[in-house]
Amino acid sequence: MTHVFHRNPQHTLDVAVRGQGISLFDQRGKQYIDASGGAAVCCLGHGHPDVIHAIKHQLDQIAYAHSSFFTTQVCEDLADFLAERAPGDLNHVYFVSGGSEAIEASLKLARQYFVEIGQDTRRHFIARRQSYHGNTLGALAIGGNAWRRAPFLPLLVPAHHVSPCYAYRDQREDETEQAYAARLAEELEQKILELGPETVAAFVAETVVGATAGAVAPVRTYLQRIREVCDRYGVLLILDEVMAGMGRTGHLFACVEDDVVPDILTIAKGLGAGYQPIGAMLVSDPIYQAIVDGSGFFQHGHTYMGHATACAAALAVQQVIERDDLLANVRARGEQLRAVLRETLGAHPNVGDIRGRGLFVGIEFVQDKADKSVLDPALKTHAKLKRHAMANGLLMYPMGGTIDGVHGDHILLAPPFICTAADIDEIAARVARTIRDVLPA
Repeated sequence: MTHVFHRNPQHTLDVAVRGQGISLFDQRGKQYIDASGGAAVCCLGHGHPDVIHAIKHQLDQIAYAHSSFFTTQVCEDLADFLAERAPGDLNHVYFVSGGSEAIEASLKLARQYFVEIGQDTRRHFIARRQSYHGNTLGALAIGGNAWRRAPFLPLLVPAHHVSPCYAYRDQREDETEQAYAARLAEELEQKILELGPETVAAFVAETVVGATAGAVAPVRTYLQRIREVCDRYGVLLILDEVMAGMGRTGHLFACVEDDVVPDILTIAKGLGAGYQPIGAMLVSDPIYQAIVDGSGFFQHGHTYMGHATACAAALAVQQVIERDDLLANVRARGEQLRAVLRETLGAHPNVGDIRGRGLFVGIEFVQDKADKSVLDPALKTHAKLKRHAMANGLLMYPMGGTIDGVHGDHILLAPPFICTAADIDEIAARVARTIRDVLPA
């Protein structure tokens, strides 16, 4: 009997009692390699002493002060750390408690920015099909995850969606990456023209698509072409790096690899690595200055924004990543993981695509490799893979509806940045064992 309203009340959950390094342990003492970091959160693994010490030290000073009365030094220090390392002029940091809150703040800021500068007809947001930007009503409205949106459609504000950058399924055989990127940019431009450029506020996209489609990275010139279209019509570019950012792809900010600077950027999961709930919105100089020179007040806020203990945890996490040069390890171990998976599973008849950047890796499953036809959704293959993985002492992030919210299955792997080469080999071995358990070749 439980009085907790769990996310799936029909399932009985084991109890996590301890975490150490890359592993979690349940109430029976069984060990699980956390190869997904929960939901790509636990980038330093579990029980890191430096982060725990930082949290305890902050609690001895001040745990929390409401941001309408005070700032705290640790909040200022974390903002300095992020702004100094962010690309371009993303010099202003607004702290929240998670990714959905960061997206909500971004949407409201984009709208207020245009009101402040006298372009209050700009009200439309464009995003991509099969995207995910969070579970609040505003984030769901922008997101393109059909399954998550369906029950709440009457409550969602109107939003507009264009095609994702999903080369495995949508790039034509006779099409170069550059031509594919140009076609998608043209589609965005046509949507802006259809709505009226003077009515469009922002285009919202995940730099690397996370949960909904499984570590789908853009082709190399895609985001640059998107940036050009946005600039042409005065549309803001909001990049969602809630899952892909903070080192997950091997760069602190994933968009650096694409040589693109957004107007607004959101981060969360890897920022605090799960040690405390925290997210953030990074904002460019012109947007920030428009608020300062206009009303002087962002009409938004949450109780726990800039929470001192959360900021202390996040600052410690980021300092450890930098001190220990873990981003280099992410890049090396990510290459290793994809290489080993391709070696062991590349010939498997139901493994369609192995993809990703850094330690952000997706595997998409098919019925037939030649025509990329999907497995029967009624089989719920992704759910079976999760159960068998746990039986094999492995935690990975599965999802169904990869293609359109109904069809397609994939798993997402996001191991901690502290993984060794031996850890990666073991993760790959358990992934392969799990897939062969569920989908015998």
